[in-house]
Amino acid sequence: MRIRPATASELPALQGIERAAGAPFRGLGMVEIADAEPPSLDVLERYRRAGRAWVALDGDEERPVGYLIAEPVDGALHIEQISVHPDFAHRRIGRTLLSYAGERAREEGLSGLTLTTFTEVPWNAPYYERLGFRVLEEAELTPELRKIRAHEAELGLDRWPRVCMRRD
Repeated sequence: MRIRPATASELPALQGIERAAGAPFRGLGMVEIADAEPPSLDVLERYRRAGRAWVALDGDEERPVGYLIAEPVDGALHIEQISVHPDFAHRRIGRTLLSYAGERAREEGLSGLTLTTFTEVPWNAPYYERLGFRVLEEAELTPELRKIRAHEAELGLDRWPRVCMRRD
């Protein structure tokens, strides 16, 4: 598995990965999540230009099978989105992408990784806990994390329990 910065020509493939990765939410009754549109090409390009969009490549064809986009938020690298195509699940791709992001955060002097996620989805909060993330209590949320959570609530994501998590 090789991780590297995404190229502009790969951004439509990232949207395809996102659509495919959303499909399993349908089985949990989270149809709105399954049917949600992926980040727009403009949004993905903004992350790519900032050097904050990384892809995991299929070893055989050198095509993206997973991706991660992130940005600094209150001194940590915040994982905005991480997705792996379901055809490549259970191969430690998500773990590898998060490790790569952690290395980038360390190189930049950031204090850790943060993300927001669903608590009751097995491949969300329980998975991140196994990778060393911990749930942040309300009092631990930084100002920007509070803004992110408020925006998620405006989008209706709080219909299902969500939390902020951190790994130092």
